[in-house]
Amino acid sequence: MLTAQDIMTADVVTVSPETDIPTAARLMVENKYNGLPVISKDGTLVGIICQSDLISQQKKLSLPSLFTVLDGIIPMGSMSDLDAQVRKIAASKVAEAMTAAPTTVRPTTPIDEIASLMVDSQYHSLPVVDGGKVVGIVGKEDILRTLING
Repeated sequence: MLTAQDIMTADVVTVSPETDIPTAARLMVENKYNGLPVISKDGTLVGIICQSDLISQQKKLSLPSLFTVLDGIIPMGSMSDLDAQVRKIAASKVAEAMTAAPTTVRPTTPIDEIASLMVDSQYHSLPVVDGGKVVGIVGKEDILRTLING
């Protein structure tokens, strides 16, 4: 059975938390990447920035519904969700828009487990980590390529 190391892209393009949003977007568009691992100065994976994280900057802010009781205003939605939306929309650096502590796979993770993670959790890219360091990345396109190549 194929594993992550058989299908991953080993020459991983990464960004730092301090990378500006336009630079991350340019890297994704020019190289046709769905996501980029975010690496700290010491080489540790701290997050992943995906196209959907950047696209969320263009979305309309959905304000929670409010209702009043005894002249008090009570939000119907979570204020922490609203705060998270505002932070992503206003992000200027990768650290403000990335998904922190992303799900990862090991080089030996079988392709069926990777496919299940992607489908069940709606991931487009999964960093491949070995010994605490990013050694590759697997995207949906990598899995599709296995269907073509048999």
